[in-house]
Amino acid sequence: MESLLLKGGRVIDPGNRLDAVADVLILDGLIAAVGKDAGAKAPADIRVVQVDGLVVTPGLVDMHVHLREPGFTSKENIATGTAAAARGGFTSVLCMPNTEPVIDNSSTVALIREAAALEAKANVFIAGAISKGLDGEMLAPASSLKSAGVVALTDDGHCIQNNELMRRAMEYSAMFELPVLDHCQDAALASEGVMHEGYWSTALGLQGYPSVAEEMIVARNILLSEMTGVHVHCQHISVAGSVQLLREAKLRGVRVSGEAAPHHFVLTDAAVAGSDEFWAEDGLDYWRMFEGKSEKPSWPVYETNLKMNPPLRSNTDREVVINAVRDGTLDVIASDHAPHGNFEKEVEFDYAPFGITGLETELALALTTFYHTGRMGLMELIRRFTAGPSEVLRIDKGVLNTGGDGDLTIIDPDREWVFERSGTQSRSMNSPFYGWPMKGRAVATIISGGIAWNDPGFVL
Repeated sequence: MESLLLKGGRVIDPGNRLDAVADVLILDGLIAAVGKDAGAKAPADIRVVQVDGLVVTPGLVDMHVHLREPGFTSKENIATGTAAAARGGFTSVLCMPNTEPVIDNSSTVALIREAAALEAKANVFIAGAISKGLDGEMLAPASSLKSAGVVALTDDGHCIQNNELMRRAMEYSAMFELPVLDHCQDAALASEGVMHEGYWSTALGLQGYPSVAEEMIVARNILLSEMTGVHVHCQHISVAGSVQLLREAKLRGVRVSGEAAPHHFVLTDAAVAGSDEFWAEDGLDYWRMFEGKSEKPSWPVYETNLKMNPPLRSNTDREVVINAVRDGTLDVIASDHAPHGNFEKEVEFDYAPFGITGLETELALALTTFYHTGRMGLMELIRRFTAGPSEVLRIDKGVLNTGGDGDLTIIDPDREWVFERSGTQSRSMNSPFYGWPMKGRAVATIISGGIAWNDPGFVL
């Protein structure tokens, strides 16, 4: 718990509809005042940081992160995963339950909370499993999980296929006021697909993963939400049909929400065929910003760091996802940070695990894709990282309320930089974005008034 006065920044707090040049005062780790006169309430000996020309926001929240602890700490652990979060500007993360043991009991929740208290460099919230062992057959004990401290339920990565079980899970979650988050994938339709079913899967000789596999479960979740009145959040939406289903459901007043992952609004399935094909077909919008300043990033054909679930989709799907983020159909941007070791990814495309890291690049990719192209203003874009996820999870984060935690992110939206392996804080390196030019980044991450991370070029 520390005290700090930030002076002269552009404060953007979507939860309070604030966008103005103002000071932010943190006393003993809590927000004491926000406004032009906040400095007048500060003690004489307080640490003062001038942030003129920078953007100050509530601490960013990522509600879809795999910290891999316990069980898979060779890929990531709480210390390294939260260090990556802090470097990316995130003060709070929600960790997924596909650990070993699975987060389907209060003992595992207690283990993670203890480790986070000792090692975390960001706030760690915990999602409990919907089903025991993530096997989709028997419900995990929602009551004891809630008592142990989980804030949501999900079988992320293991979508429940039994519709009756999903109905009961939603009904029980309502009793304990826990949102249900779902990885929308019909396993039979997805089958053994490893990339989007379309032209490029055929050209590359890879088994396709059809769009309808996602759409089927999104439709199922909407129907069950309509039936039970329970809020369901659909994770990492990737196809146009899913967006349309969510948009129509919201218009009917159904309690559903959705999220977009940066790789789905930046990349397409053409990337798997190699850089020339991607940049010629789908990547021109992004590249124009850096043309003449940097070489185009490149990948080999069948680059396994472009393999994720759901897969990279068509350019049409990407444009629909972008528009859905713009109009609020997709309420949240989240990374789906999924670390894997090099030895796991350095195999044939068919055999590589799904997933990429994302905590350190998602803010920059969003700023480059939305803000610097004029698609969105900062207020609405920052909402997708703050008030949006906080409202879904019902946590007291993502907003600058007096008396609330002094968690803030300081952003230089115009900083141009290149993502390099040497700078990553994650234990794993399975990102397709190394060598990419980007515009905009967090230059400091503050948690309870203390500096969790700051860019070497920004002296605090």
